[in-house]
Amino acid sequence: MSDAKSPVHLSPNQKAWRRFQRNHGAMVSAVILTVLVLLVLIWPLFSRPFLTSTLPAAISYNPNAVSDAQFAAPSHAHWFGTDVHGRDLLARICYGARISLFVGLVGAAVSLIIGVLWGAIAGYCGGRFDEAMMRFVDILYSMPSIVFVIVLITTLNAVLALRQAGGHGMSPEAVRMWQFAGLFVGLGAISWLTMARIVRGQVLSLRTRAFVDASRVLGATHTRILLRHILPNVYGIIIVYLTLTIPSIILYESFLSYLGLGIQPPQASLGSLIASGAEQINSVRIYWWLIVFPGGMLATTLLALNFVGDGLRDAFDPREK
Repeated sequence: MSDAKSPVHLSPNQKAWRRFQRNHGAMVSAVILTVLVLLVLIWPLFSRPFLTSTLPAAISYNPNAVSDAQFAAPSHAHWFGTDVHGRDLLARICYGARISLFVGLVGAAVSLIIGVLWGAIAGYCGGRFDEAMMRFVDILYSMPSIVFVIVLITTLNAVLALRQAGGHGMSPEAVRMWQFAGLFVGLGAISWLTMARIVRGQVLSLRTRAFVDASRVLGATHTRILLRHILPNVYGIIIVYLTLTIPSIILYESFLSYLGLGIQPPQASLGSLIASGAEQINSVRIYWWLIVFPGGMLATTLLALNFVGDGLRDAFDPREK
């Protein structure tokens, strides 16, 4: 009698998890990514009064606390140094990484919702309906994506400035909320196109399978067939592409923040921190820590996400043994 734990009796997801565990690069990246995410999530607790007395002073600074220690090099007091306003760079990086990850997750969620629904409906309906929906995707594909986002955000900022000049006073919180909304709309508008194409192709190949015909004969509605029988067979590919979408959106946001069109001061993201460090480059002195540490955090996060995405892609590939 064969062992109940033998690979023959494992589900496809369990087999994929075993393949993922054998990918050492993906596992190490997953651990690094988990540590980074936990660190940036719990970092605000380190500046709370009930913890500052028990923790090293170097990790208990408020990210927005201004001091007289401008451009202090990395030391025991400030592990990553300070910026032009004397703010601790380590606290600023952890604070900025939270915003960059949040933007990446929201953009990926937009890609997931719009892309999966659009691609699934187009692939399941087929015919002229599918043709019309995918031609719309092709039109959006033909537009230079980053230019579209830059124009959208610039237009929104101009409208907000006109409202302020016209006497329609808006609080700083309301302005930041609209800027965040414009950033999410812009990044979301360019992130779902590939997801829609991938899901549409998979649904086209699955809708003619025998189990779909059997469900249709038994009286299942189109919604039930799509949600209960077709999409569960596409989840693996959706998860893989989702993990590869997050780093691309983070990179887009960092580029926009570097141009001054993304996260606005006093808030910070990894891109805006790198831009602030680049502004301090001059022929007299280079404050290297203002670029090296934010850039290192951004590169580490993006590499870890890409390695995890590649590992998931290999794990869910049915051709892998």
